[in-house]
Amino acid sequence: MNGVAGRIGRHTWLAFALIAPPLSLPAQAQLSKPGTAPAQGPSLSDAQRQGGDNATAGDPQGNAPIVPDAEFNAALPPLSGDINAPLESMSSMTKGQPKVEAIPVPQTAPPLPAAQSAQPLATGDTIGPIAPEDPQLAQPLTPLTGFDSTPLQTAADIKGTRAPEIRYDMDVRGLAELKLEDEFRGLSALREGKGKAANATQVAARAREDEQLAIRLMKSLGYYDATAVSTLQREAAGDGEGEAQAGRLKVVLTATPGRLYRLSSITVKADPTVPPDLIRSNLPLKVGEPIEAARIQGAEANVSLVLPQRGYPFVKVGDRDILLEDQGPEPVGAYTLPVDTGPRSAFGKLTTVGDRVFDLDHLNVFPRFDEGQLYDSRLTDDLRNALVATGLFNGIAVEPKRTGRMNPDGTEQIDLQVTQTKGPARTLSGEGGYSTGQGVRLQGSFTNRNAFKPEGAIIASVIAGTQEQGLSGTFRRSNAGRRDRTFQVIGSASHQNYDAFDAFIGTVAFRWSYDSTPIWQKKFTYAYGGELTGTNESVYDFARGERRRATYGIAAIPAQAVFDQSNDLLNPTRGYRLKLNLSPETSVRGAVRPYVRTMVEGTFYYPFNDSLVLAGRARAGAIFGIERDDLAPSRRYYGGGGGSVRGYGFQRLGPFDPQGNPVGGRSLNEFSLEARYRFGNFGIVPFVDAGNSYESTLPTGKNLRFGAGIGGRFYTNFGPLRVDVATPLNPRPGDGKVALYISIGQAF
Repeated sequence: MNGVAGRIGRHTWLAFALIAPPLSLPAQAQLSKPGTAPAQGPSLSDAQRQGGDNATAGDPQGNAPIVPDAEFNAALPPLSGDINAPLESMSSMTKGQPKVEAIPVPQTAPPLPAAQSAQPLATGDTIGPIAPEDPQLAQPLTPLTGFDSTPLQTAADIKGTRAPEIRYDMDVRGLAELKLEDEFRGLSALREGKGKAANATQVAARAREDEQLAIRLMKSLGYYDATAVSTLQREAAGDGEGEAQAGRLKVVLTATPGRLYRLSSITVKADPTVPPDLIRSNLPLKVGEPIEAARIQGAEANVSLVLPQRGYPFVKVGDRDILLEDQGPEPVGAYTLPVDTGPRSAFGKLTTVGDRVFDLDHLNVFPRFDEGQLYDSRLTDDLRNALVATGLFNGIAVEPKRTGRMNPDGTEQIDLQVTQTKGPARTLSGEGGYSTGQGVRLQGSFTNRNAFKPEGAIIASVIAGTQEQGLSGTFRRSNAGRRDRTFQVIGSASHQNYDAFDAFIGTVAFRWSYDSTPIWQKKFTYAYGGELTGTNESVYDFARGERRRATYGIAAIPAQAVFDQSNDLLNPTRGYRLKLNLSPETSVRGAVRPYVRTMVEGTFYYPFNDSLVLAGRARAGAIFGIERDDLAPSRRYYGGGGGSVRGYGFQRLGPFDPQGNPVGGRSLNEFSLEARYRFGNFGIVPFVDAGNSYESTLPTGKNLRFGAGIGGRFYTNFGPLRVDVATPLNPRPGDGKVALYISIGQAF
């Protein structure tokens, strides 16, 4: 404890020495120890000068202490054990210390060295006593626990103005040749600061950070000797916003890549595979290529991707080792990659855990692989996607699990564990739209997708519109005994009141289908079923020259086939689609009249670039085996409207009765062309349409009506919101000047 106190005491004395004013000594002045009389007599001897400040005649080496240790330790103030106690006053620390008396100046003294700048005192002058201490120094210091740590406010803070700042520019050299400048600017600390900083130190810190960034980027291309140096240059001073500012700084960052390292050898350390070169053939690296980080990481990722597709679900790619050598004519690196392949595996059984939505019997409807088939991770992903598409899970995971069961071919059977997390089965949905001639149409529905397990859904829908009202109920069994197959039973009742007809329609139908979903879009889909419809409609009787109501009974066997090569179900931008509808029907109205309704449609989508897509459609329909006037008006073909020829009212294209109302026809043709330009979540679509309906069995292509317009699109995660405005180019008497269409989804 005494040693520590002694060190503290000496530090205290040093502090006093720093506070006291410097002394100017006369040529022959001497200092004596505290408490002794000033030394009188001759000047310092040669031995004393050689020994230094502490040298004496009896101690030529200068080792004798000025103050004995016992006297020094006795003079130290006592120390408290409480570290939070306030410090003692200066006066209490000086109690008991020797009194400092005035030092008389001797008549003669040895001259000071030439380097000493002190001025000599006049003869007979003395150094006066120490001035009385400031009373504030005698007060105890504030304890640390009571110290006010509130930050000081600057003048700018008080006035509410921003603190002064400096501006800087950045000049990057040496990265453009390596095509790294854009990537550098995207990550640069200097660029992130937007040319502003609090001071030059902050600018320098950002520059040092950017130096390391430039080096990392160059090393990522194989330049492992790369260096980067930044310099700060002061430009001419300027002012801004009425405040004087320091001159702008210019940061010049110079990058030097050095020599390019290339691969000298490629070694893969792994157990034997089937086929033997499975890993090396899927590691797309070649000797002589630059040691480029992105290329190497991509090659290793390809191994991790391909091997699970070729029977190795548990492959683990280890940490690469690249041994650099820079002593040869060209710098090179020896590349070594360890790979743990795990066992070669084949599909086993499905198992399930978690909050079960499906039992194992229904889960086994989904796989597209057979037990014993070589493992392929793509088929595992396909199973997961199919389960997601049901919409009944909050979460679903499919993971391979080792079993230890071996097949005769040496592969290990791998079970797939399906972890189910139950999601909500009930949903409410709605949609709405408006078009000239069709008015407002709103539809809402309630769906319980798992009311009758597994995947037996009940759907209730209501339609409320200015010209259509209806109710419908649907039972739908998804994945009915086979994946992607759907069975539906539908019952509906509706009232439709259009210019062409006013009808009350009741329908009962069933349908088997193989459909696409937004998650799983299929190339080929189909549907078939049966339908019974009873309808009471207003129809124009040309023989009597008036409208009257008639009742029809209709039995139909509708079928549909779709070949889809587009890239999106709701908003395609590439590819094409072909669709064929065929419906053998029988109309019962006094007599049985069989006939066939057909429709063929083709659409294409051609992208000029990421923003512009050219889309086109052609459609033709025909009804064989019956006269037009024997058909129920609701089963005839009409043209015009938002999904047909825009610019004309809904169902307004085709033959008319003498009262000016459309009566429909037995054939139809339509053509559309759109230029879909998208910017962000918005789009502009100029378009032109053409078409008509005809009384004849086949469309003739004569008397085509043209419409043109422009539309706006707002793209959402469930499809584009469409607003189209169109005008007829060759209108007939009675056609409107402008038609408006609002709906969800593209026109085709």
